Amino acid sequence: MIPLKDTIPRWTFPVVTVAIIAVNSVLFLFEQMLPEDALNEVIYLFGLVPARYSHPEWAVLAGLPLDTFWPFVTNMFLHGGWLHLIMNMWSLWIFGDNVEERLGRVRFLLFYFLAGIAANIVQFVVNSDATVPVIGASGAIAGVMAAYLRLFPYARLLVVIPIIIIPYIVEIPAVFFIAFWFLMQLFSGAAALVVKSGEGIAWWAHVGGFAVGFWMVRPFCSRRLGGCRSDEFTRQAFR
Repeated sequence: MIPLKDTIPRWTFPVVTVAIIAVNSVLFLFEQMLPEDALNEVIYLFGLVPARYSHPEWAVLAGLPLDTFWPFVTNMFLHGGWLHLIMNMWSLWIFGDNVEERLGRVRFLLFYFLAGIAANIVQFVVNSDATVPVIGASGAIAGVMAAYLRLFPYARLLVVIPIIIIPYIVEIPAVFFIAFWFLMQLFSGAAALVVKSGEGIAWWAHVGGFAVGFWMVRPFCSRRLGGCRSDEFTRQAFR
C-alpha cells in the first residue's frame, strides 16, 4: 500500500517539513556527484556503523575516528538510492505537515531529531556488531508516523494498492495503515534476528523510532495549538 494523501486539512505552511525534505534532497544530489570511492567514504564516516563503537579495534583498522557520535544524527541525512529517498520524503510529506502544525515548528524539529536518534540507539543496541552503515531518515519518520497516529486517530488515507499491474485506489483508516506498517517492521525485525538476515534494512530503527515517537509526542504537544486531543473533523471523517 502506498499512501497518496490524507484527510486532515492543513492551515499553515509546513516550513520545517519542507526544509527537512529540501536538505535531504540536496544532500542526496551531492552524493550522486561524488565518485564511488568518495561516496563510500562519506557513508562510512557520516553513516552509523555500529561496530565503530562496539569494536574500536576494528574501527581503527577501518580508519573510522572513535571520538565522535555525530553519525547518530548525520546518518538521517544520507540515503542509499532514489527509491529510498523518495519513499522516505513522501512519507514525511504525508504525515509530517499535520504533526508539525499540531506540535509547532520548533517542537516538531526537536521531536524529529530525538525520534531519529532514539531509532539509531535501538538499532545499535540490537545489532551492535554490524559493520554496514545504517543510513536514512526512516527512523525519525517512523516517530512522526507514530505521532500522527496518536494525534489524528480518526484520519483516513487515500492509498494505492497494486494488484498485479492494475493500481487500485481506496480510502482506509490511517490507524489501519500505520498499525499494519509497524507490525511489518516488528515481524521483519524479529525474523532478521532469527535467520541472521543481511538484507540491509534497519528494521529495529523503524521499530525504535515508532515506539519512542508514540510515547514522546504527548509532552511535545502545544496546548496553544490544540494539544494532544483528536479533532472533531477527523472523528467525523472516520465515520
